[in-house]
Amino acid sequence: MPCTCVNWRRWIRPLVVVLYILGLVVVLPFCIWELQKSEVGTHTKAWFIAGIFVFMTIPISLWGILQHLVNYTQPELQKPIIRILWMVPIYSLDSWIALKYPNIAIYVDTCRECYEAYVIYNFMIFLQNYLSNQYPSLVLMLEAKEQQRHLPPLCCCPSWPMGEVLLFRCKLGVLQYTVVRPFTTIIALICELCGVYDEGNFSSKNAWTYLVIFNNLSQLFAMYCLVLFYKVLREELNPIHPVGKFLCVKLVVFVSFWQAVFIAFLVKVGIISDSHTWDWDSVEAVATGLQDFVICVEMFLAAIAHHYSFTYKPYVQEAEEGSCFDSFLAMWDISDIRADISEQVRNVGRTVLGRPRKMYFSEEQEHNEHTSLLSGGAQEPATDVSSMPPSPTGRYQGFGRTTMTPHSLSAPAGLFSSASDTQYEDFPNSLPQDTKELPDQVNRTES
Repeated sequence: MPCTCVNWRRWIRPLVVVLYILGLVVVLPFCIWELQKSEVGTHTKAWFIAGIFVFMTIPISLWGILQHLVNYTQPELQKPIIRILWMVPIYSLDSWIALKYPNIAIYVDTCRECYEAYVIYNFMIFLQNYLSNQYPSLVLMLEAKEQQRHLPPLCCCPSWPMGEVLLFRCKLGVLQYTVVRPFTTIIALICELCGVYDEGNFSSKNAWTYLVIFNNLSQLFAMYCLVLFYKVLREELNPIHPVGKFLCVKLVVFVSFWQAVFIAFLVKVGIISDSHTWDWDSVEAVATGLQDFVICVEMFLAAIAHHYSFTYKPYVQEAEEGSCFDSFLAMWDISDIRADISEQVRNVGRTVLGRPRKMYFSEEQEHNEHTSLLSGGAQEPATDVSSMPPSPTGRYQGFGRTTMTPHSLSAPAGLFSSASDTQYEDFPNSLPQDTKELPDQVNRTES
């Protein structure tokens, strides 16, 4: 008998609880043994205290991820949410390992820094997927809006034209950090192997200072594009309460980055000096260890905030039967990331070659979960039901493929505002005739 959603919902939660208890039974004695076998110094105490926070953080995050997998009824929205929720356990475990083994800190921190960019990108995808489901004619809506000027400190720059250009540039601004951050991380690893990285030391003679400045500029621009995107579409995004979600992502990313810069500044001015290195080998190792310890504590608070901001409750509804591995496999699918990166590289190339703006997006792209909002917005609305926006409740078929069903165009109660239907009344004449006929076609299909 196949393992259906109905069956696996009953045993997956108890299984996770049992595995977590077994993990504590193994890990806690190991921590106590580490304390007993060595002289307990400041370094070991810090590692043990951080471990307590780590093992309070992980169950909160994993429980939220598990609940989204169990109630996996909105793949296009829950997939980026699950990726965002993984940020807290990854940050927490990474920092705990780096705190214990300072010599490999730069290597394990590489994963944390790359995932940071991945999270910012997925938050943008989450917002776009929601808008693509709710507003198929989003580009026309934007073109009808009042021109949005740039925000400080870019208020003197020319405004981005409302519509396709603004969507494209906001997405590109976020995506550039997804590429820049892993690239600079690889450079940092090479510089560390060559002995010129010198992490935590502000100096014109090392690579760390320049990489920090470059990463900071790239990160600030990505966040700026997110803020501009939200400001333009604030009313349309209000039903999903994006402010709390944005703050959760922004605070984790910004706080971890700026506190590293602040600790490095304390080292530079001598507040953290060679006279007090405790059990660490150098003052730079003290700075790195302090950063890792603080992150372990902060992730406990971040896990609580993520639990409430990215809650699974709006997605709870009667789910369709399916394999118990569909949701799990879909979580690891990154084909949408590859497609978006390839698309943006092509778009940038066309821009450099001076192609017309209409060439940014192909007119023959397949409409599915991985079709970006920008691609769909530039096309003529189709009269076929199969070309409608991706199904929010369609069944996932292996590695993120969604089987379309006509009835799945409805959204779960509590997630999408019923007032969205009235928002089209402000600009009925701007909608193409084919778009107005879509609801009738869906009704005929259902009957």
